Amino acid sequence: MTPSPHLRPGLLALVATLVVDQAFKVFMLQVVGITSGQTITILPVLDLVMAWNYGVSFGMFQQDSLLGQWALVLFKVAAVALIGWWLWRAESPMTAVALGLIAGGAVGNGLDRVLYGAVADFFAFHITTASWQFQWYVFNLADVGIVAGVALLLYESLFGGRPGASKSARS
Repeated sequence: MTPSPHLRPGLLALVATLVVDQAFKVFMLQVVGITSGQTITILPVLDLVMAWNYGVSFGMFQQDSLLGQWALVLFKVAAVALIGWWLWRAESPMTAVALGLIAGGAVGNGLDRVLYGAVADFFAFHITTASWQFQWYVFNLADVGIVAGVALLLYESLFGGRPGASKSARS
């Protein structure tokens, strides 16, 4: 089977997501030297906080054991293989870019597990008023790529249609 004509933008999105994510992590860990639990305030609503995530998205399924961590790595490998197969067959540039963002984020977080035994998360959004407080999960740039890719897939499935589809077929 021949690859999708949209493979190149998807691969570019994958590589860009992976490189930006890993470069930021190396910068924070090696140059800034941020340590676990350390907080650096960037804006009144944004801190950089070093948090090691031993689970999957949003800290679910925490795995402290070596076996558990490698099980998560194998799960990521399988997920990236499935996404790669989908990317190979992508029917639109938007689908290809979305899949590239998701795969790049998954590879970035998987690489963290191999290198560090956990995923390095840094960004903490929060809002605090006199009577109310909101704290979002701590996340990283790989997570941003994954969420952006999923949002693009949802957008395309709801509003974008498929190449060659008529307006009536999308209704």
